[in-house]
This record gives sequence, structure tokens and C-alpha cells, in this order.
Amino acid sequence: MTPIDPGPPSPHNPSVLRLLRPGRRSAAALATAIAAATALPLAAPQVTRRFVDDAIGGAGIRHLTLIALGYLALAVAGQAARMLTAWLAGRLAWDGTNRLRERLAGHALRLDLAFHGRHTPGELIERVDGDVAAVADFVVAFLLDVVASVLLLAGVVVVVFTVDWRIGSVLLVYCLLIGYGMARAQRLAVPSAARSRAASATLFGMLEERAAGAEDIRANGAGEHTVRRFHQVSAALFRAEHRDAGIGTMLLAGTSVAFAAGTAIMLGLAAWSMGSGALTVGTAVLLFQYTLMVRAPFERLIDQLRQYQAALAGLSRIGDLLAERPALTPGTRPLPADGPLGLRLDGVGFSYPGDDEQVLSGIDLTLAPGETLGLVGRTGSGKTTLARLVLRLHDPVEGSVRVGGVHTSGAHMSTVDLREADPRSLRSRIGVVTQDVQLFAASVRDNLTLFRASPGDERLLEVLEGVGLGEWAAGLPDGLDTELRHVSAGEAQLLAFARAFLADPGLVVLDEASSRLDPATERRIEHSIERLLDGRTGVIIAHRLSSLARVDKIAVLDRGKIVEYGRRADLAADPDSRFGRLLDLAGVSR
Repeated sequence: MTPIDPGPPSPHNPSVLRLLRPGRRSAAALATAIAAATALPLAAPQVTRRFVDDAIGGAGIRHLTLIALGYLALAVAGQAARMLTAWLAGRLAWDGTNRLRERLAGHALRLDLAFHGRHTPGELIERVDGDVAAVADFVVAFLLDVVASVLLLAGVVVVVFTVDWRIGSVLLVYCLLIGYGMARAQRLAVPSAARSRAASATLFGMLEERAAGAEDIRANGAGEHTVRRFHQVSAALFRAEHRDAGIGTMLLAGTSVAFAAGTAIMLGLAAWSMGSGALTVGTAVLLFQYTLMVRAPFERLIDQLRQYQAALAGLSRIGDLLAERPALTPGTRPLPADGPLGLRLDGVGFSYPGDDEQVLSGIDLTLAPGETLGLVGRTGSGKTTLARLVLRLHDPVEGSVRVGGVHTSGAHMSTVDLREADPRSLRSRIGVVTQDVQLFAASVRDNLTLFRASPGDERLLEVLEGVGLGEWAAGLPDGLDTELRHVSAGEAQLLAFARAFLADPGLVVLDEASSRLDPATERRIEHSIERLLDGRTGVIIAHRLSSLARVDKIAVLDRGKIVEYGRRADLAADPDSRFGRLLDLAGVSR
């Protein structure tokens, strides 16, 4: 999979804005609707002035009725235009933010394990969905209230200037002062909103982790600590939300006072102009209506300031996520398309980011295509880390991990450094079966194919039969369309083996794959493991040394180093070998 280029770390990341941008036709339709929603309300006060002046001048009922009907038509048309604008804005906002969600989810899945180790799943859910929802709400509000309100304000100022340039000048200065005050207030409000969303993400992350470990928490009596921690995180969120709401309330109250003063000033100017004979009564009513129209857009802007704050904070965090670059740079060289893959580790060393101590050092291993290797060692010796290097979930900090097949001449093995390998080729040719099997709330078919194109139900049922799940599959109420809900640990492990059979890789990593299986279930899959490794290269990690009876070679790890390496038969026959002593301690025949 070709990784995306997230661009520079900026809250106004061009790629984010590009995803939110609508098509030309949709943008033109929205612009027309916004123009209508702006122009129609501007025309209504003109009709009111005509009605008042004509009524004072003694116009007939028929004439005044026609003017009133015209005003009603303008009002209805204005509301219809606003509803159309809201519908178009909502549709375009969700189309754009759905593209953004897809981009963020794909980008997060492409990031390496080091990134996911620093961020909880709940936090990422908040980034991919919560922040994007805030952006979507703001886009709708921006198009419906901000853009339309700014246009309406500009229209009001222009119309008032045409009525009386002195009153228009005062109104313009008043609007500029209000706008300046709002801009200053925004600098205070945005950091508060960012802290609020960060506290929300922390709470989501904590809840996700505790919910996932509810069984262990109850079994070990850690409920009191969990509740106390929940109270601490909730209190932090409450404090952040309370401060954010307080700032918003103060802004709204200050704006209300400012508008009351502005309305009084405009009414005073209108009365003074009427006294000097410069304005008619209808024109004074017109100015009063336009003054109220100035207030409404500003109040909408204040009302949307909270969403604006959340959207700016969300855009900043979205930009930060897209600015995260995978530590694993994808290559372009394909692995051999078929046949078993050889494996060679040359002087491999590895340490986790930010940790100076090496987890692995000086690892040298060679497996010819079709050979199997058993990794043995205590917990924490580096077995799983070594397997992750073979899967290229990490890159070594020293040396290289190379895979390949037999050269066409048959003379030697042509290998590819995994750092140069094409990711699609690597994932299709190197498979893994782990102890922790991830099953999805989807059909059995989708869980087997991992949502890829199905090879056909006949093939899926054949694979299930091969791993010992034939009777289980026959008992499914809706066949392969049955939604996978509750399965035992053994059944989940067997489904993982079925996935490996379907992928048909050239190299398989079995990471403690049988450690959770009961003896009866383990015997059921012994022949399946043999079939899986037949004609394939295998790396097996197991605490049960009896499961390593089939391997060709053994590597014993201790504190990140290989302390013994050789053919299994030779090491088992050597009375002084570490592996031989481990077999004796485990009661396994040499």
C-alpha cells in the first residue's frame, strides 16, 4: 500500500482543506443559495419603508395589502433560501468530512507500532471521528451563518450608506469595533477549546482501556482504583469544559451589552435626522430594522464561536495526526511471487524509540526456503520482537532482515532487504498466526477473508474443514453469512490458522500460536500446522517445547542475544546444550 503524504504539520494543512472542498457544481449551487438567502432579507426593510410612508400619505387598503403580500412573499422566499442553504451546506460538509475520516483512518492504520504504542485506541477514535465531527459542524455553521452573515452585514452597511452617509459611517465604525472585539476574544477562546478537546480525548482513551480490561479489573479487585481514576479524568474534563463555557458566556454577555448600546445610538441618530426633516418615518423604521439585522449576524457569529473554537482545535489535531509519518519507509521491490521464502538476519540489532538499551543485538540467522526455525527463550528474551522484525512491523537499528527465494539457476538464494520490499508483496507473502486473535463483528466469511474478495464459499469451507472447524461451520445458522459473536479461544485460534491457509504465504510466523489451546484442540490442529508448514518456511515461537518437534533449527535467546543456534537434532543430541537441558526440564523426549 502506498502511504499518503500528509504534508507539513499545520492546522491549515492543504490536504485537509482540499478534502473538504466541494465540486464546482455543488459550490455554484451553494453560492446561489447563499446569495438568495442574503439578498431577500435585505429587500424586506425597503418594502416596510414603502408601507409606512404610503400609509402615512393616505394610500388605500388595496395598495397597502399588495405591499404587505409582497413583504410576506419576500419573508417566505428568504426562509426557503435559508433552508436550501442549510441542506446544501450539510450535504457538502458531510461529503467532505467523510473523505477526511477515510483519509485519517487509512493514515492511522499505516503508522507503525511505535505510534500506536503512544496513543490509545480511544484517543485515535476521538481524532478520527470526534474532531472531524467538530469540523463538519463548523463547516455547516460557517457556510450557513458566518459567510451569509458577513454578506448580510456588508449589504446592510452599503444600503444604510445610500440612505444617509453619516449614519452609515457610524454603523460601519460600530461594526468594525464589534469585529475587532470578537477577534481579540477568539485568541482567548481557542486555547480553552483545545484544552477541552484534549481532556475529552483522554477520557475516551481511559474508558476504552478500562472497558477492554473489565474482566481482569473485576477479577483482581481493581474496581476502586478504576473508579477513582475515572473521577480524576472526569474532573479534569469538567474543569476544562467549565472554563470554556465561562469564556463563551462572558463573550455572549459582553456582546449583548454592546448591541443594546449600538441600537440606542442608531435610534438616537434616526430621531435627530427626523427632527431635522432629513428622514421620513418609513426611513427611520427602515434604519431600525437594519440595525436589528446587524445584531442578528453578530449574535450568530458569537453562537458559532464555540464550534469555531472546537473546529480550529480539531483541525490542529487533525493536521498533527496527518503530519505523523511512518517510521517504516515503503520500498518498491517485490518478493518472489510463489514458493517458500528463505530468511536471513545479518547482525540485527533493535531498540525501541527513546530507549537506549537494545532489545536485540548481534542476531545472525539463516533459513533456506522450506526450513523451519524454533525460537526458545524466557519471557522478555526478545522472541516476539524478533518475529516483529521478520514481519517488518519494526525496522532493525543495526543489520538487515532479508527474505527471498531460490535463484532461478538454483545455485543460491536471491534475497530482498525488507526495508526495500513492496508492502503489498510483503503482506501477501509473509503471514502470521498469533496468540491474540482479532475477530470482527462481521460475518464468518468477512472474518476469514478480512474483508477482501472471497475465493468462494467452497474454498472457505474446505479450509475450515482442514483446520478442524468443519462441524462448527456446518452448525452455523446462516452458514458463512452468520455474524461472528461468541467463540471460544480455541475456535478463534483455529480461525486464525484458516486465515493463514487462505493467504497462502511463503513464510509463516507462529507466535505462541498454540499456547492458549487445550490439549484436545491442540491435537486437532497439529496436522493443520504440518500442512501449513509443508512447502513453506516457518518461524515458530512456543513455550511448549513439544510443539517444536517438527522444526529443522533451534535458536535459544537470552537477553536479546542468541546464545545457542543449530539444527534441532544436533542440539537435542548434545548433552551439554541449553536446548537439551530445557527439553529435560520440560519432560520432553530429546
